[in-house]
Amino acid sequence: MESTMSEAKNHYREPGWFTRKVFNPAVAFATRHGLSIWGSRELRVRGRTSGEWRTVPVNLLTLDDTRYLVAPRGETQWVRNIRVSGGGELRVGRHVEAFTVEELADAEKVAVLRAYLRRWKMEVGVFFDGVSADSTDEELAAIAPRHPVFRIRS
Repeated sequence: MESTMSEAKNHYREPGWFTRKVFNPAVAFATRHGLSIWGSRELRVRGRTSGEWRTVPVNLLTLDDTRYLVAPRGETQWVRNIRVSGGGELRVGRHVEAFTVEELADAEKVAVLRAYLRRWKMEVGVFFDGVSADSTDEELAAIAPRHPVFRIRS
């Protein structure tokens, strides 16, 4: 059981060349200029050691009037940074919103992951190892430890 927990905490799917060099920069550019693509935002969070602002495009999920950030790739740098900083900023065009976060426990993630996959399966489905919005609660609960989820507090 301990190795499974360790694997979950260290789970990370590195983006490929196309994502790093073309897709993410294009989405970030559009978002910075006021065009949100399916809820995209530019996430700004302070680096945990440097204190400098780091940016990455993210998909902002709204479910039952609550907003969430989901890390489909797992333990990314932005996840590690936001855990230390406790929050950051979301940007679309000139609108910048400061926020704090609360990380969800694995047991709380099932409904959020289902909604996230329903909305962005075409874009992120590959990171969920065959689990989809139509999967059982048990299947979603099994992958929950590998995908950090944060509730946004304005």
